[in-house]
Amino acid sequence: MSIDAADALKVLSEADCLHSEAEVAAAYDKLAAAISAEYADKSPLFLCVMNGGLVTTAEITRRLNFPFQMDYLHATRYRGATTGGGLIWKRQPPAILDGRHVLVIDDILDEGHTLVAIRKTLEEFAPLSLKVAVLADKLHDRRAAGAHAEFIGLSVIDRYVFGCGMDYKECWRQLPAIYALRGA
Repeated sequence: MSIDAADALKVLSEADCLHSEAEVAAAYDKLAAAISAEYADKSPLFLCVMNGGLVTTAEITRRLNFPFQMDYLHATRYRGATTGGGLIWKRQPPAILDGRHVLVIDDILDEGHTLVAIRKTLEEFAPLSLKVAVLADKLHDRRAAGAHAEFIGLSVIDRYVFGCGMDYKECWRQLPAIYALRGA
């Protein structure tokens, strides 16, 4: 799917900024401090949820001053759309999780279906501990049973958001602030 550059530029120009670059940076700092307190002495494995979690993972891990290993997994429900569908595994988690402290890092906890499926799959590998960190927690009452994150950077209102790893039709993940579609 190729992007319509004019549409993407129009969407950004009309979007509402929900959290500024400074607010997002403070949220990354908060997450890094909490993750350091939890994992600094545990040699953890961090699993980045692609593609959205890439920016969040990079921003958090560059703030950490202890050894850790990193890998990724790729599960999606959106496939470039603005509403979710069925879960598709593009890359399943590595099979080296037993006896490890594992932290899954993603961009947003929305309805949580993807994170519930990821947790269920990872628990089968018997990690010593399993937790989730997200930059943003979307505030609404449609959360899937069992969907939660132990580390949350900030909250966003119930609108379609993009920036900081979250996308609009696979665009604008690189933006340093969080935006919401106008009227969505």
